[in-house]
Amino acid sequence: MPTPKTESDAETTASPQPGIGSKLLNNQLTTIVLILFLMIFLLGLFTRTFLTANNIFNVLRAFSWIAIASFGQSMVIIGGGIDLSSGSTMAFAGIMTAMMLSYGLGVLVSILIGLGFGVFIGFINGILVSRAKLPPFIATLGMLSILRGFCYGLTSGWPIRDLPRGFLFLGQTDLAFYIWKVPLPALIMIFFAIISYIYLSKTKVGYHIYAVGGNEYAASLAGIDAKRVKYVIYSLSGLFAAVGGVLMTSRLGVAAPTAAQGYELDIIAAAVIGGISLNGGEGNVWGALVGAAIMQILRNALVLVGFPAYWQSSAIGAVIIGAVMIDQYRKRRI
Repeated sequence: MPTPKTESDAETTASPQPGIGSKLLNNQLTTIVLILFLMIFLLGLFTRTFLTANNIFNVLRAFSWIAIASFGQSMVIIGGGIDLSSGSTMAFAGIMTAMMLSYGLGVLVSILIGLGFGVFIGFINGILVSRAKLPPFIATLGMLSILRGFCYGLTSGWPIRDLPRGFLFLGQTDLAFYIWKVPLPALIMIFFAIISYIYLSKTKVGYHIYAVGGNEYAASLAGIDAKRVKYVIYSLSGLFAAVGGVLMTSRLGVAAPTAAQGYELDIIAAAVIGGISLNGGEGNVWGALVGAAIMQILRNALVLVGFPAYWQSSAIGAVIIGAVMIDQYRKRRI
């Protein structure tokens, strides 16, 4: 005897199943990858120089240190925080490395000291947020100002020049790959993207970062040490920012106290455009990588099409707001 259908059964039968296209559009990473390819297609169509190998590799090199710093920033945001000191950490790590080189220390030792300062700065941020209970915005904003002051104070406002060729090799070298010459910083960026992805998605600590960012109280009840997680993510953010700062200094051949000023906004924007939720607990580093690429391609596009330089910041800001609005709209639909 057939069983009569209940109301809930009828609703289940009537509910349309999302198609493949709908599922793809609801995936943030897929959406921004499509936007990236659309930008590349249009720029290739309307400009003569964008798709040249020289321009492509210049774009790759230019956003490599922003992308690396955004990987660390992504971990902080996924863990429910934010790090406004990334740009200043980049400048400070570059200056400390350059100072060690000027004192006659070896390239490897100088770089390790610069990276060590990055980890230390991140760890202090973690203590301020988890132990002193300061809001991440306030703690890292204060650190931003402190570090920028150190950059000016240690150098008396003057850039450090005449860095050894062994150090410049890191940021100015192109490696031959078939008919192309791929910038070494771009390869380092891909290496850090893979390492960050594995760390976030394949390790116990990575799962804890998502859990703390999603609901810190519930994560604590489940036995996760939220304070330890915050030490880890802020320390990694400092380390990744320092790596970006060392690469940038090596590329420019000079450590300036004004370096990376305002970069923290680009780093955060790359993560947000890449689909990492400012509410925490959502996103991945591949999104941050694509977000950083979109930011740099947009800058490159504005130059190639002759957009007035004084208005470029406004255009980029509008894109950031648009990306966040699209993300919010997508989440309401899911």
